[in-house]
Amino acid sequence: MTESTQAVTKRGHPGKSRKRGRKTPKGRQVEPVALEEVQVLLGDEPRRRDLLIEYLHLIQDKYGHLSARHLSALAAEMRLAQAEVYEVATFYAHFDVVRENEVPPPALTIRVCDGIACEIAGAQTLLAELCEQFDADVRVVHAPCMGRCDQAPVAEVGHNHMVSTSSAAVVEAANKGRTAHQVPDYIDYDSYVAQGGYTLWRECLSGKRTVEEIITALEHSGLRGLGGAGFPTGRKWRIVRGYEGPRLMAVNCDEGEPGTFKDRHYLERDPHRFLEGMLIAAWAVEAATCYVYVRDEYRAIHELKARELARLEAEGLSGNLKVEIRRGAGAYICGEESAMIESIEGKRGLPRNRPPYVAEVGLFGRPTLENNVETLYWVRDILERGPEWFAGAGRHGRKGWRSYSVSGRVKEPGVKLAPAGITVRELIEEFCGGMQEGHRFKAYLPGGASGGILPASMDDVPLDFGTLEEYGCFIGSAAVVVFSEQDNMRDVALNLMRFFEDESCGQCTPCRVGTEKAVKLMSCDHWDEGLLSELSRTMMDASICGLGQAAGNPINSMLKYFREDIS
Repeated sequence: MTESTQAVTKRGHPGKSRKRGRKTPKGRQVEPVALEEVQVLLGDEPRRRDLLIEYLHLIQDKYGHLSARHLSALAAEMRLAQAEVYEVATFYAHFDVVRENEVPPPALTIRVCDGIACEIAGAQTLLAELCEQFDADVRVVHAPCMGRCDQAPVAEVGHNHMVSTSSAAVVEAANKGRTAHQVPDYIDYDSYVAQGGYTLWRECLSGKRTVEEIITALEHSGLRGLGGAGFPTGRKWRIVRGYEGPRLMAVNCDEGEPGTFKDRHYLERDPHRFLEGMLIAAWAVEAATCYVYVRDEYRAIHELKARELARLEAEGLSGNLKVEIRRGAGAYICGEESAMIESIEGKRGLPRNRPPYVAEVGLFGRPTLENNVETLYWVRDILERGPEWFAGAGRHGRKGWRSYSVSGRVKEPGVKLAPAGITVRELIEEFCGGMQEGHRFKAYLPGGASGGILPASMDDVPLDFGTLEEYGCFIGSAAVVVFSEQDNMRDVALNLMRFFEDESCGQCTPCRVGTEKAVKLMSCDHWDEGLLSELSRTMMDASICGLGQAAGNPINSMLKYFREDIS
């Protein structure tokens, strides 16, 4: 061997005596045992990319967390990059990702809601007391709004919501193992049919009702999207139907706006009225598949829906529509329609830039009809009673009915079916039994956390689409939270901003950084009003979606209406 050949061989170039190959592929290796465990969990289910979040739920439910070994095995089984699986798993708050050498969380987790309604009902005291009661074998953490604001304060023991509760009651439930979700009493299939249910749907299937008749009636009724956007329902159906098929449908049951719980109310009590509206909507736009996206906090609704959908199929009433129920995983941003679409596809819930809009390019690139639960809930009543019945309701020049989620310092909180355009004063006095004893009305949120804050002196503003914008607010999903003179509005605004900071998806800088900076500035003893105002404007003008665009509303409301609470 020449000297030059020896040099090449030592540097790792051609020379068989020095060549060494890798025994394993690069990156984290898949453990055979972990792979087998994942395969058993998935069973015969298809290894489709859009089912990734569903399979992460299966692992989380089985083992209480997502270990690195199981994430690697799932990636291998689904033929996805490990980074792709990891980024999805770490995006959602309800997935406990445990890295190598980290200790898994305890078997039992107790979550205490710190939404604004629970906050003013003593959530922080409840959280502190529970932290003192349990050792390391139980994890006690705070959590964002759980959708039971009318029963505050709320704690979740395992998957069981405990409402209007005390630390003693939570401790007792934890010690007795009452952690399973509870399915409430509701109008089941037989009861619903006995009351005339699915007669309308049968008329659609038989040809007695036409698509044009249905859509025209909805247009004349004035029904709008009741998830917050307020887009006319009939017009949306017509637009989606106008695009070339195949078409799909998605239902938004992911109400995460603090103060909002109307969708849960209807799904738990009269689910078939919603299902009938869903079937009619899918039929009208000729959707082949409907994806029902339900927030993970509503575990009982998942079970309820699966049971009743199976009954519909057994009765031959599902038509040609395939319905898939998808679980959210703890991300408020997925209430935004395009973020929800991304999540249904098994991805992080990052809002899309628009155009194109979901109606044209939605799920899997197909035209998609996206509707809210309450919107579909009204379809049967409007078509049976006539569009004039719905449009004929309303106060102060407004039209229609609205389901107001009312919580806070009122005697009788809950979902209040009232005429659209009702004022908050009328809502409190006529539907909520007045203010709680010892409390005097001071302020209110007309549209949840993102809808701004108004003082009691503005109690005569009609609560509806288009009536609040001139005051820097909006109705959104009609979540009304009432405050009294015992509540400091500065603390309220800070609570709302912390929620936005926690729930920002992080995709755009104005929202991701802006909400964080706003919390720091609002936590100071003295507010830098000029800087906060500039920050609010930046978030509003430059954020991709409604979360960042509305995050500055608490700041703006404080500077405009509650200056006495700032200093």
